[in-house]
Amino acid sequence: MDKFMNSPWFLRLTALFLAIILFFTVQAEEKKGSKAVGDARDIIQDFPVQVFYDNENLVVTGVPETVNMTIEGPANIVQTTKLLKDFTLRVDLSSLPMGKHTVEIQSENVSEKLKVIFDPATIEVVIEEKITQTFRVDPELNERLLAEEFNVVKIDVDPSTIEVTGAKSVIESISFVKASITGDKEINKSFEQQARVRVLDKDLTKLNVTIVPEQVTVKVEISEYSKEVPIVLKSRGVPVTGVTVDAISAQDKTISLFGPRKVLDQIKEFSVDVDVSEVKGQGTMAIDLKKPKGVTKMSLDKVKVKIDATVIDLDLEVINPEPPVEDVKVVTKEFKDMPVTVKGLDESFTSSFQKPAAGLVVLTVTAEQDVIDTLEKSDFTVYIDASETTDEGEQNFSVLVEGPLDVKWILSDKEVTMHIELA
Repeated sequence: MDKFMNSPWFLRLTALFLAIILFFTVQAEEKKGSKAVGDARDIIQDFPVQVFYDNENLVVTGVPETVNMTIEGPANIVQTTKLLKDFTLRVDLSSLPMGKHTVEIQSENVSEKLKVIFDPATIEVVIEEKITQTFRVDPELNERLLAEEFNVVKIDVDPSTIEVTGAKSVIESISFVKASITGDKEINKSFEQQARVRVLDKDLTKLNVTIVPEQVTVKVEISEYSKEVPIVLKSRGVPVTGVTVDAISAQDKTISLFGPRKVLDQIKEFSVDVDVSEVKGQGTMAIDLKKPKGVTKMSLDKVKVKIDATVIDLDLEVINPEPPVEDVKVVTKEFKDMPVTVKGLDESFTSSFQKPAAGLVVLTVTAEQDVIDTLEKSDFTVYIDASETTDEGEQNFSVLVEGPLDVKWILSDKEVTMHIELA
């Protein structure tokens, strides 16, 4: 054995074996070291992108504000780059014309030993002309914020217009410029507030534009719910002997009523009774107005009524103003069984006639022959006004008549007796 180990061939074989083992050991270590350095990989998320272009005259869309950046390379360089972030990402559009372009993001001050991958790898950008246009601001208030029975009278915006700057295609897509008014519920008085302006397209999508100013002052005038209705004059009574009422007209044609919506929506006109029995001749008379039930206030408490009348002396000589008409025949006509209508009685009451029992009266009218010939029962309304009735029991009411102005009339019963009771 000693002879074999001292043999030159043994020593040669042993040296060869050791050399082979050493070779493969070194190769494995080199591969292991190479893999540790080259396979280091990391992601830098949401890194800002700088854009270079003529921002005085152009607008660019499509460039993301941030991108995700994957870096791969030696581990120490990857870690240093992620920690320091001393590099920049940029998109240079300064040499490109207006229109659509596909561009890549460029990196600066990133080690050449690193492999860089962007997400997205390329971006689609649009370069457009920048324009400025003036738009009117429309205020917007949700009326459900108002207290019950209140409504908006007027809304003023200061300034009433704003300037919007952006890409031409975006400016041309503007459909609405709104200033939305906010507040607590149950608003019952006028107020003023600052409101931010929103620029929207036809789908109510907010547009990316520059607004000057961004806020406006909105003044909102609130008042109790109101409604304007026409004033309608209705004559009642019989003119005194020698006076003929030719026409009556109100100085004010409309009146504004305030109160609950459900009350005002039922009122179509404001009736004013004119007692022609008090007319002595031509002139003007002031009539006090009564608030309808449920109305809280009115824009007028009196209305002036102009009376056009003809006065005749006892000898039938015309004092004013028309020349006499020759051969004018004055006749009478009797309308029997005219029903007396009950107006204004609260729905909580019912009524029945005590006198006359059937609620029927006789109406005798006097007028010129050609007028009498045209008259029918339907031309007259015989009624009582029970709007102020609040108690039960028997009550007397004056009978009123509405009819043509050029006709005189006499009633068989100037008063009726009614029995009122709760329904």
